[in-house]
Amino acid sequence: MERIAIYPGSFDPVTHGHLDIITRASKLFDKLIVAVLNNPSKKSLFTFEERYELLKETTNNLSNVHIDTFSGLLIDYCKENNISAIIRGLRAVSDFEYELQMSQMNYQLNSDVETIFLTTRTKYSFLSSSLVKEVAKFNGNISDLVPDVVLKKLQDKYKQGGR
Repeated sequence: MERIAIYPGSFDPVTHGHLDIITRASKLFDKLIVAVLNNPSKKSLFTFEERYELLKETTNNLSNVHIDTFSGLLIDYCKENNISAIIRGLRAVSDFEYELQMSQMNYQLNSDVETIFLTTRTKYSFLSSSLVKEVAKFNGNISDLVPDVVLKKLQDKYKQGGR
């Protein structure tokens, strides 16, 4: 039986921290689905489609990684797609409290799906998409934090008066 995991997120934008978790998780499973959450109530810098395309481009070197989209309950998506594990990245203890609650709720909804926490590499422990956007907005150097294609898209967004 194929072991399938999902790494869900908004990925607004994808960072080297996300890609580190994706690369490491892809080694643990036969198939890793990286799923972009479509949450219309959340204001994003990048459109849903742009986030999807950036993930496709930045993970195209990983043959068992597939990019998809979802809305609604993650646990429903898992059931529909025969997914047995949810991957979540942890940067700090502060992430753990929220992630633990989400993990326990998902287990309550479907005990066949496990949550696996991967701790971030130390060099990415401070990194978040929000922080990247804040620095990029003021022309700070984020070239070590995001892939080149994301860097260019961020620069283009802020030249055009991005949110």
